[in-house]
Amino acid sequence: MVKAIFYHKPDSAYKDVTGVQYHFPKMYLSRVLQTVGDWIIYYGPIPGMGSRYYSGLSQVIAVESDPDMPDHHYAFLSGYMDFDRPVGYVEQGGFEKKLVMPDGSINSGRSVQAVRLVEDREFAAIVAAGLSDPDEWPQRTDSIYEAHSQNAMEEPEQAPYVAGAYERPIISQTINRPFREAKFRQHVRKIYDRTCAFTGLRLINGGGRPEVEAAHIIPVERGGNDSVQNGIALSGTVHWMFDRGLLSLSDEYRILCSRQLNADVSHLLVSDMMARVPPEKRLRPHPHYLEWHRGNVFKQ
Repeated sequence: MVKAIFYHKPDSAYKDVTGVQYHFPKMYLSRVLQTVGDWIIYYGPIPGMGSRYYSGLSQVIAVESDPDMPDHHYAFLSGYMDFDRPVGYVEQGGFEKKLVMPDGSINSGRSVQAVRLVEDREFAAIVAAGLSDPDEWPQRTDSIYEAHSQNAMEEPEQAPYVAGAYERPIISQTINRPFREAKFRQHVRKIYDRTCAFTGLRLINGGGRPEVEAAHIIPVERGGNDSVQNGIALSGTVHWMFDRGLLSLSDEYRILCSRQLNADVSHLLVSDMMARVPPEKRLRPHPHYLEWHRGNVFKQ
């Protein structure tokens, strides 16, 4: 097994779903096969931003041929998680030593490769840079590395990654469920500006923390990941109704109400029934997840 960088361009012709499946031509098959069971990092351009960036990590669980396109294959992925921020590939003098040369120049032959195998320490350094931002609004109960705070009256802080840390602790922390839940909540609250997508309400408690919750569209226990595209910011009551299939979303982000609701809840929702989603397409709920929710959770 070996770790790798997967190049991804939003709205490309490839049949990608971030964190679910990666579509690629046969020329990269031998490299991708080496990654099965190991972790990869997404890399590529981000609309509205110059340069190229590392944006998240996932685990490769299987590789299969594409039955509809000869000489193309899918890498199926699990455990995707977004980085706190896009990480520039030339930060800290460059993370991939075969890509960014000691004099700062770029290896053009390496840069055009859509799949690049990387060393464990390079991988760990990128993840460290991508998951080091503290949560501006941590939960009172968050404690990522300890079961309980030493002092129940004190609020534990998120412990950042240490740059240069060895790969194994990095992976053990990124698969830690409390850590992932905290990061998912941090990312969703930030991109929705702490505002409930269904009600339009932005409620802040006395301590300055938002009351909005981060909801998974496909629950983790049913195969969902921690991509922001599998998330949506919802207030507590609306979150409860969404998880129980009483509310859902169309691919156009219209709020759908189940006929099994025993009361009219439209007065709780935005008047035009259009969910307030982020302006950037790459941050909005993906149709892949919304279709699953409508087909497996929503009580029509």
